[in-house]
Amino acid sequence: MSTPNNARDILFGGEPSQIPDTLTTIPLGEGLDITCTHVSKALADPSRPTELKTKYKTVVGWYACKAEQAVSQPLAKRRRTAAPTCDICHLTLPRPFVCLSCSFAGCWTGGHITSHLAGFGHPFCVDTKSGSLFCLECDDFVYGAMFEDLYLSTTLMVEENQTRFQVSKRIREPYQPWIPNNEEATSLKNTTVVPCQGCRGLLNLGQTCFLNVILQSFIHNPLLRNYFLGDRHNSRLCKHTECTCCEMDSLFTEIYSSSTTPFGPTSFLSTTWKVSAEMSGYAQQDAHEFFITALNQIHGTCRGSTNISCNCVVHQTFAGQLQSEVTCERCGNVTCTVDPMLDISLELRDPGVEKEITLAGCLRRYTKPEKLGREYSCTKCAKATHEAVRRLSIRKLPPVLSFQFKRFEHKTVSKGAPQKIDTPVRFPVAINMAPYTTLAVSKSDETISTHPGPDTMYEYDLFAVINHEGQMENGHYTNFARFQDEWYRFDDEK
Repeated sequence: MSTPNNARDILFGGEPSQIPDTLTTIPLGEGLDITCTHVSKALADPSRPTELKTKYKTVVGWYACKAEQAVSQPLAKRRRTAAPTCDICHLTLPRPFVCLSCSFAGCWTGGHITSHLAGFGHPFCVDTKSGSLFCLECDDFVYGAMFEDLYLSTTLMVEENQTRFQVSKRIREPYQPWIPNNEEATSLKNTTVVPCQGCRGLLNLGQTCFLNVILQSFIHNPLLRNYFLGDRHNSRLCKHTECTCCEMDSLFTEIYSSSTTPFGPTSFLSTTWKVSAEMSGYAQQDAHEFFITALNQIHGTCRGSTNISCNCVVHQTFAGQLQSEVTCERCGNVTCTVDPMLDISLELRDPGVEKEITLAGCLRRYTKPEKLGREYSCTKCAKATHEAVRRLSIRKLPPVLSFQFKRFEHKTVSKGAPQKIDTPVRFPVAINMAPYTTLAVSKSDETISTHPGPDTMYEYDLFAVINHEGQMENGHYTNFARFQDEWYRFDDEK
């Protein structure tokens, strides 16, 4: 297979302009440190090193462009582009492997990329996602400091060219690498390098799946992660007893340690039992109840915790405001009430003409005006009436937005055991919350097409999902969480 001049256009859908031209001038480290003799020979050949490096940077830069646009561009401007497919089996490639000698892209699990290398005598291919280089003759992935520098510098260059400030159009300031001075270098000699993994399973300690799924959602919460890994709360210096913040600090220390074996959060469970009697014991518990309990305990033991205008990590992360407007249809008086919120509970009602229940549909019903089913006393006309309409809206959006679906109902009028609603709910990986805010909701039950501020102020990307399997009295929780750009399933029964 020959390599055409427009190989980059053929392989990547004719979008070479997305990769900055400045990538060809990225400075590299002086030492090669190549562990593969075949790569070293290829780089020593005067006719090949530039071609090999350029192709490597091209494919890595293409994937970095796609990944950056998926999170940096406004939701409305994200284009739906076809994913690359294997040139043999034509299956979609979540992580394409590309030949460094031609434009071939193939799958790894089906062995088509390696069969292509063997069939055409091409020595190397690269995983566009991780930048890992595979050598056919070694039949293994090989390490080279030069290629690691290429991968990091290329990815960084793409991020700097793609990222814009939310308000201004200026690009991000260029990254300046930290070079330790003599004193810092001396201090670093006695330190231990710890890999940042961030993905580690949790052991079931006896019907504690409700606890583990919430802890996994905390672990993958970027704001909580940055807070506790940034040493904002140090368990060795804390003077509190039964401190949930100390347990969070210890939890992040364990998750980001070098160990890959599942971790048992025994200390966290013990502290929860001591500070919250309703959560103690080995009975099955509700994950949402533990979520609220854990947030309250973190709030109570966190630095900056106050009863008014609290700036603790919980309120900085989860706190928002709901506005309730009650309109008296007799006199037209509107009474507004603003309440704090840490999450939003949505009912699973009949979707009607929508045929299926979606998150957007639940939010539309949540913010839709509804008649009060009880007697309402108007403060203006001073008369009790049933002619009143209430409408909810989100007055202040939190940085991290949590939804809970009410999956229980009473089938009969009498107080019987609640039954679970097993209806599936469709939800997107990204959502714009502007239509459900107080500013975007008009008085005439319609939504305003424009809203103040950039779109990024209202857009959220999904990073964790908690599922419940089984019935109300006997079930099991599992968690799906995103780490970087991959999704992982956490099930403490497996």
